[in-house]
Amino acid sequence: MDEEAERLRLKPGMGIADARAMYPSIEIVAADPQADRRLLEALADWCDRYTPLVAFDGSDGLFLDITGCAHLFGGEQAMLHDIVVRFLHQGFGARAGLASTPGAAWAAARFSTDRTILEDGDEPSFFRGLPLASLRLEPVTVASLESVGLRTVGSVAERPRAPLARRFGAMLLLRLDQALGGIEEVVSPRLPVPPLSVERHLAEPIGLVEDIERLILLLATRLKCNLERRGEGARMLELLLFRVDGAVSRISAGASLPLREPALIGRLFHERLAALQSSLDPGYGFDLVRLSAFATALVETPQADLGGEAGGGGEDIALFADRVRARLGRGAVLEPLLAESHLPERAASLAPAGGSPTERKMPAIPRRKIDFSPSRRAPERPLRLFSRPEPIEVPVTEIPEGPPLNFRWRRAMHRVARAEGPERIAPEWWREEKEAPTRDYFRVEDSDGHRYWLYREGLYEAEGVSPRWYLQGISA
Repeated sequence: MDEEAERLRLKPGMGIADARAMYPSIEIVAADPQADRRLLEALADWCDRYTPLVAFDGSDGLFLDITGCAHLFGGEQAMLHDIVVRFLHQGFGARAGLASTPGAAWAAARFSTDRTILEDGDEPSFFRGLPLASLRLEPVTVASLESVGLRTVGSVAERPRAPLARRFGAMLLLRLDQALGGIEEVVSPRLPVPPLSVERHLAEPIGLVEDIERLILLLATRLKCNLERRGEGARMLELLLFRVDGAVSRISAGASLPLREPALIGRLFHERLAALQSSLDPGYGFDLVRLSAFATALVETPQADLGGEAGGGGEDIALFADRVRARLGRGAVLEPLLAESHLPERAASLAPAGGSPTERKMPAIPRRKIDFSPSRRAPERPLRLFSRPEPIEVPVTEIPEGPPLNFRWRRAMHRVARAEGPERIAPEWWREEKEAPTRDYFRVEDSDGHRYWLYREGLYEAEGVSPRWYLQGISA
């Protein structure tokens, strides 16, 4: 309801027919819970300017853990006043409460005057005269308590606990202890908290990309000092731009190698801002800029050679890949990774090059002694494998289980001059939804000297299906 509906004494939960019977001219708009959720998420993003520990409270509220943050805004009273006033300027009527427990802060925001601040230890006296709904109880529990004459929190707190738990359940006592501080209540933030973060509040909002890049260099210089103290470099960076009207822009950039040099960090975000320049809307300007390191890694000092130069050029390649990914997206530069599978098309996969440790993990390969004798040497594989095997036509084979005499691939007939095989690869029964056919692989050479890697899927008699032939790869 809006303010006009409140002045008409309409109440949430009232039927539409009843409301229109009282006031036929009222306007009713269908609810859109998804849009409400998106709005609440945007408000939570904006509240990151006060603390990174922001959590949702149902569909109409937010929890902010401001432990250690209030002094940055002139104290608790000044911080609470700033939050409410900024919400008001954005067109929102917000109620706020501050206490040492989430339950007390929740009740202070909803059942007390605006901007109520409870000192530590004031919770029992504050809750004494409040209704039972201030304990965040279910409506059924509140109705049951009121039916026996318990209408306030104080009346419940004075009663013996064992009979209350037996009749009304353990949740009643849990909510009471959480509100009064007897049991600690954990509030989980909606986003992970970065281990390192630096920010700059601006007296005058900025909107030019050049000004943003200059601020990035200044913030990266401060971030470098913190990283050097920890002996680490940043692998995943995030730039937060807080607009004066409440909108927040999040810009992320990943690094293949741990970074802490401001110039290199500035290059990465130069590419990201260039790619987002058309979609980045500064509005009336940004008044707060924050640079965070979400993923870090130890920085190893490279061994210098006899000429005094360190490294072998890998840093330049990694920085080039990072800049390309920052400009064109994470999928612009890919690298092959080993996978635990003996099927050729599954034995490797492509992943973004230089991704953070949380984005991709190399499978552990057990160390073992390898026998390189001719009898134990691994079978030869083609230089190029197709992402998907391509079907071919095989009209005749030497014997039912032997190599083909010729095959048709891409409308061209190839006569087989030499063949080697078969190499049998059984299906991965633990991954397949249904039983897959067995494969017999052959290395063949046609009359023109071209070499191919073929396989027959299925056996002629053992599996009861007609075998099919495929081309898996091409050799030199």
